[in-house]
Amino acid sequence: MTETLGRYRILSTIGQGAMGVVYKAIDPMIDRIVAIKTINLTVDNEELADYESRFQQEIKAVGRLNHPNIVTIYDVGRTETLTYMAMEFLEGQELKALLTHVERPTAGSCVHWIQQIAQGLDLAHENGIVHRDIKPSNIMVVRGELAKITDFGIARMPESAVKTMTGMILGSPRYMSPEQVAGVELDRRTDIFSLGVVLYEALTGRWPFDGTAITTIMYATVNDNPPPPSSIIASLPKMLDLIVAKAMAKKVEDRYQTMREMADDLGEVLRRYPEISLPAPVTPTPVATSTPAQSAAADTIILGRYQEAPADHDEAQALQLLKGFDSFEATMKLAAMTHQTTEFSNYFSETLKLRKYQAPQTQPVTKAVEHKTAPAKLEMPPPAKPAAAPKRQQMMILVVLACLAVGLGIALLVR
Repeated sequence: MTETLGRYRILSTIGQGAMGVVYKAIDPMIDRIVAIKTINLTVDNEELADYESRFQQEIKAVGRLNHPNIVTIYDVGRTETLTYMAMEFLEGQELKALLTHVERPTAGSCVHWIQQIAQGLDLAHENGIVHRDIKPSNIMVVRGELAKITDFGIARMPESAVKTMTGMILGSPRYMSPEQVAGVELDRRTDIFSLGVVLYEALTGRWPFDGTAITTIMYATVNDNPPPPSSIIASLPKMLDLIVAKAMAKKVEDRYQTMREMADDLGEVLRRYPEISLPAPVTPTPVATSTPAQSAAADTIILGRYQEAPADHDEAQALQLLKGFDSFEATMKLAAMTHQTTEFSNYFSETLKLRKYQAPQTQPVTKAVEHKTAPAKLEMPPPAKPAAAPKRQQMMILVVLACLAVGLGIALLVR
């Protein structure tokens, strides 16, 4: 193992990838522990240039961002065989690992972490940086409290020097947005969709879009709607259903338009429903586990490894949202919950040309009391006999017409 790298003294190896190693090291100048990510420049690989370009892009992307929920880069360097960057050493666990524990984190913890990630991404988006690979393995949770975004390796920047071919797909299939699957131009709303997928997985223990092949997953991402989280975990508040539906809307114009909006709504959930920070019930799903097959399915959900549905499972029904539940309704209900009805109504009516939302209105009791003439109208109900007369007259006319028709028919036969 390399003993030193630049001025850094290597302590141990944290991990190793296809193109480099990540070390735990110490900066002797200020006695600070750092993580050093490297790219091996001596590997004879046609993809080396692309890896190095993404590595340099990550340095530029993260280096210009200063936020408590984004990993910090301290230094960069290069030797004859390596290029490296020294970054903040995070003592924690990837969200991916936390979601596969038998004792899953509470819904409150998951909402809190995703809210922090949304806040960090909001700063990145304001600086013109789109991450494009938001997933649980790129989210680090430090001491069970602080969530940080890592790995900006395929982030898109306005002045990015990393060029990709038209139609080339970069990212992780289960967390891609529909437009990412299609290989079209991306903007910050692709990260919003991906974070919605992460939130869904964190809350339910299953992937919203899954399949045995990448093409199956991509098809589901573009065409299918997963069931609301509360239909899987009954203890989840309905407001989280709305947030997930809005974040994972197929059309970009139906989603949250900024990460700040999503973060604010998640904060409102934590304020309104403090009970979701308590441990989940022993039986998280509303379906009773009366058979071994059902019990195994429940364990699969708890462990976060969602497998294929049984043969008798109605997949089409499972993929449907609740009746009348779509991203527009989610937006309007969230607006009402967060007291932004007027603002959202104006936005959608002017920008998206959709119907204007009006909150249900109830007539004050005082007005009903002051309206003194109303009771008098109820004292004289309309008589039943006159109302039935027109119907009897119609029947008589029909009978007469029928008799005339029969007579005419007989006359024609006689002739």
